[in-house]
Amino acid sequence: MKLLLLSALCLVWAIPANAQFPVTITVDAAKSLGELKPIWRMFGADEPNYATMKDGKKLLAELGELRPNDIFFRAHNLLCTGDGTPALKWGSTGIYTEDKEGKPIYNWTVIDRIFDTYRARGVRPYLQIGFMPEALSIHPEPYQHEWRPGAGYNRIATGWSYPPKDYARFAGLVYQWVKHCVDRYGRAEVEHWYFEVWNESNSSSYWHGTPEDLYKLHDFAVDAVRRALPTARVGGPDMAGTGGRFMENFMKHVVDGTNYATGQRGTPTDFLSFHAKGSPGFVDGHVRLGIAAQLRTIDQGFAMIANVPELKNKPIVIGESDPDGCAACQGPQLGYRNTTMYSSYTAATFGREHALAARRGVNLDAALTWAFEFEDQPFFAGQRTLANNGIDLPVMNVFRMFSRMSGQRIEASSSEETPLDDILRNGVRGKPDVGALASIDAKKLTVLTWYYHDDDVAGPDADIEFTLNHLPLANGEARLAQYRIDRTHSNAFTVWQNLGSPTAPTDAQYAQLLKAGQLEADSLSPAAVSVKDGTAKLKLTLPRQGVSLLVLEW
Repeated sequence: MKLLLLSALCLVWAIPANAQFPVTITVDAAKSLGELKPIWRMFGADEPNYATMKDGKKLLAELGELRPNDIFFRAHNLLCTGDGTPALKWGSTGIYTEDKEGKPIYNWTVIDRIFDTYRARGVRPYLQIGFMPEALSIHPEPYQHEWRPGAGYNRIATGWSYPPKDYARFAGLVYQWVKHCVDRYGRAEVEHWYFEVWNESNSSSYWHGTPEDLYKLHDFAVDAVRRALPTARVGGPDMAGTGGRFMENFMKHVVDGTNYATGQRGTPTDFLSFHAKGSPGFVDGHVRLGIAAQLRTIDQGFAMIANVPELKNKPIVIGESDPDGCAACQGPQLGYRNTTMYSSYTAATFGREHALAARRGVNLDAALTWAFEFEDQPFFAGQRTLANNGIDLPVMNVFRMFSRMSGQRIEASSSEETPLDDILRNGVRGKPDVGALASIDAKKLTVLTWYYHDDDVAGPDADIEFTLNHLPLANGEARLAQYRIDRTHSNAFTVWQNLGSPTAPTDAQYAQLLKAGQLEADSLSPAAVSVKDGTAKLKLTLPRQGVSLLVLEW
């Protein structure tokens, strides 16, 4: 019976790519599901120093414009020893050295330049306390790693990945750093920041100590932050995946354990964080993404936190939330990154994160996209970025869509949406997933729609009919704007391909690419829409791996 059903399913979808299949999406403006939290508002990267370079500054400004002073950026390597010269999977600030007598020398020059760049563009730090300065590491040499695409992660774990030889001295550095930030930016500003310790300390690529060493480092650092700013928002631990037993024991420690720094019970915890990644592959000559792997990790992480009564209601940050695990890596299984497959995956994932948080009854604060930019790389080099050489990729426009949504999340159902339990078990490997996320705010209703499939192969367009019920406007006319991401809209990559994939675009071509990288409205927007008895009906055709945002105002 299972084989017959599978055969029938395959036959249904073995239809010409230029055909269409019907989809009905119903939105009920009267059924609120609670606040539509801007969980998309965080970003990050391994390399902190790119933020102060030409294209880094440009991209930070674009991020800051999405939600001024509520965009957060997390970066590794903020405490690493060096002169601030960037490299792949590396960065440094030279924040801490010692004189011949072993006395601390603090240098804020590079770190100030990074944070000043953030703040000038409406971005705030999600401040990662790491990694270990060379002078404090118990195993300092070799210190800076050598890594290139294709090299293993074991290549990066050099002297910066070890515990400190003196926890009190490390705490002194953290205290002075936070105190300096308060002096420079003001107490009221720094109170908005997030402070967490280290990265993926359950992975030998990032931590060469025991779990207990990490708990100790966490306690000393959090105590130092709170001594410098008693109202600081502290948390963590940004585990790889759910963190398993490491995370379970961490939560026990911060709730009931003896604090290594203070000797008291527990450790202040304002938020909890873990990471979730997809699992891409290259199958039969095409990319196959693994959305199920990422969503299962998120669901399991939510469940772990929900099982600890003292922590269940704490805000949760998915501190790295991505289709794969290495932004700087390249390879055939990562060929989705320049395309709208990345866009549709991102839209579908964020939509399900809202649903998973609601199901588990947890407080999802944000899901941080671990993608930024790599300075002066070849055009469309295939790294996981939001922009390349200053040109925005299609995925960047998903965040522009998110930024136009606000207010209350409202009920939206699709005839062709993959059920949540099915996507957790199997991903999207049979029928495609055409789903929707909707919101209403004052006199504006928005509907984000995605057409996603794990397999990057051609498929029929979706012929979608929307029914918007119980609108606050009983009868009259509303204005409709539609934004699109597909092969011909909001897509600099396909424009570059159509130009012949130039390795060095001319000034005119570059200007064309810059324009193509922006979020594009449909040529008919804005259009008038009739509302009768509180209901409006709309139609659109959405290509495979496309994303649409409808904005209805009255």
